[in-house]
Amino acid sequence: MENAKSARAFLGALDLPVRELSIKVIDEDIDELLLPLREKRPLGLLSEAGCPAIADPGAALVEAAHREGFKVVPLIGPSSIVLALMASGLEGQRFAFCGYLPREAKDRDKRIRELEQRSRRERETEIFIETPYRNDGLFAALLATCAPATRLCVAADLTLPQETVVVKTVAEWRRHGAGPGKRPAVFLLLSSPTG
Repeated sequence: MENAKSARAFLGALDLPVRELSIKVIDEDIDELLLPLREKRPLGLLSEAGCPAIADPGAALVEAAHREGFKVVPLIGPSSIVLALMASGLEGQRFAFCGYLPREAKDRDKRIRELEQRSRRERETEIFIETPYRNDGLFAALLATCAPATRLCVAADLTLPQETVVVKTVAEWRRHGAGPGKRPAVFLLLSSPTG
């Protein structure tokens, strides 16, 4: 968990006995976080937004648990990455989650070109995310860098009432389309085989 306060609010809304739970933030010492398991007590991992250990700092805790031989049991839950792919209509047989793209414009643009080429060559959907306050910068870079026929999906606020999933070619986005703003978003790119 990245924020104990919001975790307590979430668990409280589920009518779980929040006062009986010890909630720790994932940025604490991983060795200390495994203490309940060593004492034969249960331990759970809750993600702030998304799915535990998928583009999430909880992966370090899961890795440590495996290293010490503890059983890890995944529970069903939403992953914004998979939900975005499902809702995009883009290539679902071959896809890659690429995480965050570089922050520096020159490096980011180079990486966008590489991903677009890989998408074209492999016929693969490339999926990536960004920190909400940098969404519009990434969106502008995608429109400036990608070929007009490349399809771009922007899926924002997934599972919330204001959820949007919009798929257009880069040319269509350039004519009439705005970035997601400062909302949690997933970006999906599928290049046209003809470029």
